[in-house]
Amino acid sequence: MKKIGIVVGSLRNASFSRMVANYLKVVLDKDYIVSLISVDNLPLYNEDIDHKDNAPTEYKEFRKLIKEQEAFIFVTPEYNRGIPGALKNAIDVASRPYGESVWNNKKAAIISQSPGSIGGFGAATQLRPVLAVLNMPVMPTPEVYLSSIYLAFDKTGNLVDDKVKKILNDFIEAYKKFLD
Repeated sequence: MKKIGIVVGSLRNASFSRMVANYLKVVLDKDYIVSLISVDNLPLYNEDIDHKDNAPTEYKEFRKLIKEQEAFIFVTPEYNRGIPGALKNAIDVASRPYGESVWNNKKAAIISQSPGSIGGFGAATQLRPVLAVLNMPVMPTPEVYLSSIYLAFDKTGNLVDDKVKKILNDFIEAYKKFLD
């Protein structure tokens, strides 16, 4: 079974990104081994402390987890028309040291979401070229920008919006074909 990592771009435990990721995990678990990947415990990337023999434990563990995955889905909120700093930091940590990126040649897809009306379009648009430079083929369509995301879940984090369910289920079917 193929190993899929769902990278959650938000630090907040009850984030909408995490709720979307949880839904994806439940559906994808039927066909894949799925890991939710948190970006919340990584020190800011600093090449001065990233020595092969003495890199921070958090860097080593994160790189190992990323290396074990065969493909990814990035689920991210949008902060100021871009990706959150913690997500960019995680991407940087796993792409270093130079020439040793553990993201290399692993397929990816992006889902962005926002309480606003454009659904995180800016974050997804910013993330796509970052993944491209890491040699990660990114699923071209469907592009998923979930707007007014706060309306899609109940108070316990269950997805209750049928339109969003359909969008995510269609995304999952396209992602499965993309992985083949």
